[in-house]
Amino acid sequence: MLLTPPHGERAFRRRLVAEGASGRPRRPTRLWKPWRNRALLGAEEVEAAITEVARCGLLPHQDRPKNWDALVALGSILERYPPRAAILDAGAPLYSRLLSWLYLYGYRDLRGIDLSFKRPVRRGPIRYERMDLTATTFADGSFQAIACLSVIEHGVAIPKYLDEAARLLRPGGLLITSTDYWIEPVDSGGQQAYGVPIRIFSALEIEAFLAAASERGLKPIDPVDLGVRERVVQWDRFNLDYTFINLVLERA
Repeated sequence: MLLTPPHGERAFRRRLVAEGASGRPRRPTRLWKPWRNRALLGAEEVEAAITEVARCGLLPHQDRPKNWDALVALGSILERYPPRAAILDAGAPLYSRLLSWLYLYGYRDLRGIDLSFKRPVRRGPIRYERMDLTATTFADGSFQAIACLSVIEHGVAIPKYLDEAARLLRPGGLLITSTDYWIEPVDSGGQQAYGVPIRIFSALEIEAFLAAASERGLKPIDPVDLGVRERVVQWDRFNLDYTFINLVLERA
């Protein structure tokens, strides 16, 4: 396994603290909870998420709207699981924040997978490796929670994604998914990003996602609200405006 500096736990913690994180972060308030299983409604929620991340003593995500869904994922995991829980971040490049946040709260059984990795990488106890999130090599029931934030819109086969998540989760485990969203279909003009057609999920596609998840025993832990208000996210490169939605499902 390739160990990219800083690879030891002490060095990793020192690096996080040097970058501005607290060695003993505060727990999030319940600010995030009304955001679960719905869309990002407005810019004020982005600012509230960033302020809460800073109050906790965590390093914010450099893509400002991503603090919104990352905070929902963090709060959902902290609320339900102790630090001994096994957590997977599926589609987790090194710049993603969730696993390093969980590390600061005492979690140590942390795995991240992404097709961007050429070889395994370790940051403290966090282990990253190249793996397809629809066909992993992990054993059945390996994880209490799986997060997959802003990934499934990039050419992921939804049935295979849900099959694999249901296989990997223990009973009562959480699947936390976020993706690009607008209530009506958004025409991307045939544009591609990262080698695949750009996809912004519509309300009908989210309903189909939830129906497919239910067939696999994955049910929302809160009612899902598909309503929108503002196109909070702007992808200037492709002249597309939309928002995010997060879906937190439990394996029955």
